[in-house]
This record gives sequence, C-alpha cells and structure tokens, in this order.
Amino acid sequence: MFLLQAPQVRELELFTSMPESLRRRERSDWADANRGGAVTDSFLEGPVFDDAGNLYVTDIPWGRIFRIDPQGAWTLVAEYDGEPNGMKFLDAGTLLITDYKNGLMRLDVATGAVTPYLQRRNSERFKGVNDLIFDSADNLYFTDQGQSGLHDPSGRLYRLRPNGQLDLLLSNVPSPNGVALSPDERVLYLGVTRGNCVWRVPLLPDGSVAKVGQFFTSYGPSGPDGLAVDAEGRVLVANPGLGCVWVLNGRAEPVEVLRGVPGSSTTNLAFGGADGRTLYVTDSTHGHILRAALDVPGLPLHRRGRAGR
Repeated sequence: MFLLQAPQVRELELFTSMPESLRRRERSDWADANRGGAVTDSFLEGPVFDDAGNLYVTDIPWGRIFRIDPQGAWTLVAEYDGEPNGMKFLDAGTLLITDYKNGLMRLDVATGAVTPYLQRRNSERFKGVNDLIFDSADNLYFTDQGQSGLHDPSGRLYRLRPNGQLDLLLSNVPSPNGVALSPDERVLYLGVTRGNCVWRVPLLPDGSVAKVGQFFTSYGPSGPDGLAVDAEGRVLVANPGLGCVWVLNGRAEPVEVLRGVPGSSTTNLAFGGADGRTLYVTDSTHGHILRAALDVPGLPLHRRGRAGR
C-alpha cells in the first residue's frame, strides 16, 4: 500500500468490559466452527445506540443481547436460541437482528421477546446473515455471509423493500460482512472479509447495481468487518485481523488509524455520544468496548419511517 501522506495513528481507549459474571467459559457450536474449537466466553458484535444513549451489543455464540448504559454498566436484555450478529433499530423500541442461525429476527427491548422477521427466502434458508442498514426510503440492505470465502465466492447482498419484495443484488461475494451507505445513498460500501477488502456498490435509480468495484484493499489474517460512514462521507472500517479501525477518505486513503491493544479483534463500530463524535468499537476477543473521540460526527442512521442515531 503506497500512501502520499502517512495517516495519523491513535490508540483506542477502553470504555467498558463485559463483567466476569456474564462470561461463559464453555465450548459452543459457533466457536467450534468459527474459532477453531477454542473456548470463547463471548464474541461481541452489532453495536447500535438508542435515543437515550444506551449501547446495545450482541454476543454471537450464546444468543445474548446486552444493553450498556452511558456509565458502562451492563444489562442482559435477551437470551435465546440463536447466533445474533448485526443490529439496527427498526423503531424506538424494536431491534432488528441479523441472526446467523435463524435469519432476520426482531427484539422487543422492553420485554426481551425475540420473534421471527424474515427467516427464509422462497422456502430456502439463508447461508448465515451478518449485518444490515436502512436507507431513508425504508429499504433494508443486509448481507448473507455464511461460510463463503475465496474458495466459495457465493455470499450475497440483499435489499428488502418496504412492500416485502426481496431483491438479490449480489451473489458472488467472498464473505460479505459489514454494510454502510454514502451520505447521498447512491453508493453502498460492503466489507468483504475473506477478500480482505471493501467493495463499492453503486445503487442505480432503477434498483439495480452495476460497475461494482474494489474500493479499499487491506491485508493480514482477517479482513474488513463492520463499517460506518461519517458526515463528511469518510468510510470507517473495523479490521479485526489487524486490531484497528481504518478511517478512509473519498479516495480510500487512510487518513487515520485507530488501534486497539495487541490481540484486539476490532469487529464492528458505531457512533455515539451527545454530539455523535465518539466512535465505539467492539473488541470481540476480549469482551471489551473501545472508543475514540473524532472530529467529525457519524452519519445518522435511519429507521423504518424516520432518521435516528
């Protein structure tokens, strides 16, 4: 990677850690398949904020959803038979979850009840859905990753329209993961983990995609995971294999690198704080939530029917 100007490098700070009382030091089916059989007490993903400034995260192997208050205190919201990954608010009291085991699921945050939202397409199960985002027109974009990779580039990107129509936009992705939209919503950015890159997906007025290209190329043992976009259109990329977050300008040049401690697995990220200028990052290896103050706020996230943080 040749850079005309070296990026600024800063360290992520620890915001909070999962309490020992919530860690489960047991083997799980998910860890057997995805962590080489290692005992994995938790694997945090899917950070998203509610209107009160509480941070919600998933714990994939144990089917748990946690709420973390602004002071860093943890509360178990739900535990169910699933493998929850990405989350976005459907409305102020309902989270929509991409569940690897079950498809799209809905969580009532007040009661902890988890119910199906979209589990199958044409009676066929998904490979293993991963992440999601709404646009301002109530379209939902989500990735179907499964165990795809360079050996099997069959991961998929879907769009679910408000009328229930499900469009298959891409079916040739080697491990589609995080998704984010440009400020004008004309481009979708797609984390391609096993390809160690981020794709740029133009969204055309007729609903199709064309001239999909490789926007950014990373390196190392595990490529881009979760994505976010700030108000200036910069793309932020959680890179678990490197334990860092890339902050990319419009030419995909890293202008800043936010680093976790050695061994961190920086899997996903969300903007929060009173002014939306604090980036929160899940460190899945250690059960930590990391953070860093930025000079540009995150792009507000949409929900069904209105915009939110």
